[in-house]
Amino acid sequence: MPSLAESDGREGSRQLSAPRLRPGTPERAGLDPEELDRLVREFRRLTDGDRPWAAGAVLVAGRGPVIAVEESAGWAARYSAYDEETDAGVELPRGAWVPATASTPFDLASLTKLFTSVAAVQQLERGTLGIDARVGAYLPGFTAAAEYGITVRHLLTHTSGLRPELPLHDCPDDRARLAMLRAEKPVTAPGGARTYSDLNMLLLQQVLERITRRPLDVLVRDGITRPLGMTATGFGPCAGAAATEDQRRPWAKADRGMLRGVVHDENAWALGGVAGHAGLFSTAGDLAVFCRTLLAGGSYGTARILGPDYVELLLSPPGLGFVLDAPWFMGALSGHGAAGHTGFTGTSLVMDPATDTFLVLLANTVHPRRRPPDNEPRAAAATRLARAVRGA
Repeated sequence: MPSLAESDGREGSRQLSAPRLRPGTPERAGLDPEELDRLVREFRRLTDGDRPWAAGAVLVAGRGPVIAVEESAGWAARYSAYDEETDAGVELPRGAWVPATASTPFDLASLTKLFTSVAAVQQLERGTLGIDARVGAYLPGFTAAAEYGITVRHLLTHTSGLRPELPLHDCPDDRARLAMLRAEKPVTAPGGARTYSDLNMLLLQQVLERITRRPLDVLVRDGITRPLGMTATGFGPCAGAAATEDQRRPWAKADRGMLRGVVHDENAWALGGVAGHAGLFSTAGDLAVFCRTLLAGGSYGTARILGPDYVELLLSPPGLGFVLDAPWFMGALSGHGAAGHTGFTGTSLVMDPATDTFLVLLANTVHPRRRPPDNEPRAAAATRLARAVRGA
């Protein structure tokens, strides 16, 4: 039997083809150049000053198959540590600062959930997974999920009732971590209110690995990144990635020091770096390909990772893994079916099927230390792109 990547690639070359991304002018993309100039100026200010929004950042935005903006600013690595007494980063020697460039990989954090979700919908398309099937049917050893009737749909829509996270990083070994996950009961009835939870994607990872008999990193590579030519995307470790945090208690959950090229999320780290909720590294250019593929109905060039009906299922309300119409980070792009996600390390993407636009903003806002999230720059950038569409 051919692999998913092989079968999708051949079918795509026979039936579907979508234009590949190419650089172009705002006018070529059907966007207002003055609004995009404002977008770029505002983006460059995000890394200015002694306490910038992010040490470094990369921005890619476009419409249709045209990349109209590709900018980088600031530093992929600027600090060696965080000083609690001064509440400031300890800077590396100036000559050791590493600039952020368009090719800099970033720790995607929760953007990883989007890839896990696409991998799950691929299995829906193949008929090996049922969206309303009970998790217990695939994972009978997960007694709490089985007892409470948690379904695949509940996991993908964050309506399982599971709490946001578990201290898996405090468990002594993988067996204890798995036992904790298996026994975790929902705190509210499944199918009710949406409660965003990393545990949903961890359970979904277990389901996918059980039904395919392949680890998640292989599923993502063979089913998504390899056919799309996303060569800079993969689970860590990742040489040359933007630095994240001087990870220490009490502000963090582990004492690991300044992190660069290894996953920031403590639970993903405890799980070996490959987890359904976090662990991927990627570049803004690769994520633009990911966005373009979904905006084109699941195809990119001659590759197809999903059929159009399944992309529609993925992005239809309430969204399977994707967050829909969230003005707090999508700005004026939200309101008519925009989809995307954010990541704790400072990453985000948004794509708007109504205007065929996409925006990827990758940053290391946790360098040198985590702090409360500030989504205003994300929303402002998306609003600039929305205005560029209206003003074109």
